[in-house]
Amino acid sequence: MSQPLNPLTLPLSGSWLIEASAGTGKTYTLAALYVRLALGHGPDDGARLPALSPSQILVMTFTEAAAGELRDRIRQRLTGLADWLRRDAPAAEADAFSLGLLGELDEADGLGREQAARRLALAADLLDDAAISTIHSWCLRMLREHALYSGNLFDESLDSDDGARYADSVRDYWRTFVYPLSDADFAAVAVHWATPDQLADALRPLLGELPEPPAVWRGPLALARGRQHSLQEAAALKTGWPERVAELRARFADWQAAKAYNGNRLRAATLAKLLDALEAWASQPHLAQLDDSLDWSRLSPDFLADIWKGDGPPPCEPLSALATLHTQLAALTPFHHGVLAHASQWLGRVLDAHKRREAVMDFDDLLIRLDQALQTDASHPDPEQRGRLAAAIRQQFPAALVDEFQDTDPRQYRILDALYQVAAPHPGTLLAMIGDPKQAIYAFRGGDIFTYLTARAAAHGRHVTLDTNFRSTEAMVARVNAMFARAEARPGGAFAFADDAGAPLLPFQPVRAAGRRETLHHQGAPLAALQVWLDAEPLNAASYRERMAERCAAQVCALLAGAQAGDTGFADADGGWRALTAADIAILVRDGGEAKSVRAALTRRGIQSVYLSDRDSVFASREAADLLHWLRACAEPTQERWVRAALATATLDLPYARLDAQSEAGARDWDAEVERFVALNACWRRQGVLPMLRQLLHRFDVPARCLARDGGERALTNLLHLAELLHADAELLDGEHALIRRLAERIARPDRGGDERIVRLESDAGLVRVVTIHKSKGLEYPLAMLPFAASYRPVDGARLPAYRYHQKDGDAYRPALSLFKREDERLAQDRERLQEDLRLFYVAVTRARHALWLGIAPLRRGRGKSNTLHESALGHLLNGGAPIDDAAVPALCRDWLDAEHAAASELAWAELDPSLAPARLPPPADAPAHGQIIVHGEN
Repeated sequence: MSQPLNPLTLPLSGSWLIEASAGTGKTYTLAALYVRLALGHGPDDGARLPALSPSQILVMTFTEAAAGELRDRIRQRLTGLADWLRRDAPAAEADAFSLGLLGELDEADGLGREQAARRLALAADLLDDAAISTIHSWCLRMLREHALYSGNLFDESLDSDDGARYADSVRDYWRTFVYPLSDADFAAVAVHWATPDQLADALRPLLGELPEPPAVWRGPLALARGRQHSLQEAAALKTGWPERVAELRARFADWQAAKAYNGNRLRAATLAKLLDALEAWASQPHLAQLDDSLDWSRLSPDFLADIWKGDGPPPCEPLSALATLHTQLAALTPFHHGVLAHASQWLGRVLDAHKRREAVMDFDDLLIRLDQALQTDASHPDPEQRGRLAAAIRQQFPAALVDEFQDTDPRQYRILDALYQVAAPHPGTLLAMIGDPKQAIYAFRGGDIFTYLTARAAAHGRHVTLDTNFRSTEAMVARVNAMFARAEARPGGAFAFADDAGAPLLPFQPVRAAGRRETLHHQGAPLAALQVWLDAEPLNAASYRERMAERCAAQVCALLAGAQAGDTGFADADGGWRALTAADIAILVRDGGEAKSVRAALTRRGIQSVYLSDRDSVFASREAADLLHWLRACAEPTQERWVRAALATATLDLPYARLDAQSEAGARDWDAEVERFVALNACWRRQGVLPMLRQLLHRFDVPARCLARDGGERALTNLLHLAELLHADAELLDGEHALIRRLAERIARPDRGGDERIVRLESDAGLVRVVTIHKSKGLEYPLAMLPFAASYRPVDGARLPAYRYHQKDGDAYRPALSLFKREDERLAQDRERLQEDLRLFYVAVTRARHALWLGIAPLRRGRGKSNTLHESALGHLLNGGAPIDDAAVPALCRDWLDAEHAAASELAWAELDPSLAPARLPPPADAPAHGQIIVHGEN
């Protein structure tokens, strides 16, 4: 059982799992532990670490931005405390940690205020050399500094974008193994991947995760031999099946004539497709597998029993044999699976050889090579050499503080465990793993909640928690506690994680509230901490998004109108008042589609907003596609089609009359337009792409055109961003056409590359913020709105190359990847999707300081007659995942949210009629004529 953490008394030795809930001061705690390590503070029990310099304290996090913030917060803590100690300042200026530390400086540590202040100031001065970095940056440093022990080169560069190298390697694979195939074998490949690029796209998310194919897949003729092997295995199973298909046709004909089963659930057309596909498989030698696009469960004995009229279908040997056949075929390796496995292994070896020859590494290589070096180091045949690398790193960093530990993946944890040994810690070392498993929402980036569970089991008995929320008001904390506490009483708990006995593996523990000094008022009264927009009518996804976006926009309009009237704002305990501003409001969404809906609704009411996401690529924008047309026209201004395409782009936004006039034969205006692009071509050749683009923006008056229309700030920011990236690429490429080709490749694969491709914030003006929930993690907002709280996206095999899930292996969980896409595998991955959606919901509802809004409605997907609300995170919290009748949704919501004895001011059912809010927010008297644009300067 975990205990509350006291940062002043936590032993600074061994391994510790520090579990923090949202808003409980995780960064504050990490900085406090850093201060103690710098002072050598702690009980003299023989295991205490001496005072450490910043170069001996490893602080590890998962993004460069987080590393920079941690460095700043630690520096502020060191310098602030040093200054407080030197000034002999009054106790009222310090927090509880500083006061407690002061009381022990002489008594326990033998340090006076002056000596402690000097140590802290020196640590702050040395902080620029401290090991505060991402895990990838630290791995790169270790591989370079310990090159002899790790077996790596002394100087290898980091290449964050290996797209070109990967594409070339896939083409080499295609030439080596696909070109030599016969027409029949090539047709079997082309059914799945007609070109090398299609194979590259299918392989990319699977690279390095597929096992070696069977031994028959060896040598230059691997694909042909594998294909022949698949056909031979299938041929052995086809014996007797032509006769069975004939018997099935006769049986079903008799059953249909007798109307023995429900024909609406197994229609004649569906039955014919299934039997035809089964007959084709049985009679055609080149077919190894059944058509997996068909629903073969329709011919299962269980389905027939379900639709049968009467006592049940009579015994039918072919149907029983068909069930066995599916099992037999699943045990075989389909040909296209073998191709993927073979190509994955081959490409992995080739890419690794290329990178070692070029002395470069990508981000994955950093972890892989250090992990491999530590595993080799631990199993060295010479006992005197065994463990030298791990010992050298431990000596270099006796203490390690790992932030955001819930996002650790298995390989990262294996590195930490190899160094510090979580279950049986090395003497004279400290490993503090700080995180919140309830906020583990980065599975798409490799974050693995199951790794956290492994670490929790290994650190048994050394598990402490932070239990006081310093972010939100007492009412807000009470509402969130009640939101999850009721679901916690069900099997599996609020987060749908349970052990074999049904006990929650990720328990929700209510937190206390430190409270806030200010209160949010609206229309002369304190605003309720939790408000709900409830629509009892069943809605499809589009209608739900439209309605809740409109309600959200109406609510924002009403609040901002109240702020302009002087009756909506924050009152502090001393009688001060601050009016609510647009920047105080954050609208949390799942993706760009939801953001687009709510921003459009805000725009209709005259409210400006800004969209923040940490996943959108600037190369996926319309401006990138338009810029490609501009570059082609500037590179070849004599090519009429390129010039016309450039002039017709939406970003230039030229009047239709002007474009129409240019289409007339011999038009003088056309010659003038061509001359413009000829001049731009000359500028590009003489001065480079960036000056050329600046001239283009000026000649066509693009900034003014952008700012004159909705969304123009976003467009202009994207253009300036793209111009910088093109300038950087041009330094490495030779000629205009090489740069055009590079931009086209980036547009084709916008998700490739580093953080430089992420879209930039278009304005820092006081605008309503529309933020993805992933981007909002770690942030806080005075008011937060979650208009699409019931939305979710179930696992859909049509969109996924494989199913990824975890299998229980004793007390641990083993990651599994399957290409077969069986229904049980889909359900396993969908269960993990639900678990992450619950954690995503927790992140969303814990962002607000004062007030939170939820948009709720029963949702229907596709043509289903019943709502699917129970499959969402909200539905799980409402009813434990059991189906919910439409009529029961309002009562369930009230029962879930109206906690017993809740104060009336804590919850409001915001049955807001959008028509009652102002139709359009009037602009303030001092509003500028145009929005503000951030122009990111060149480096």
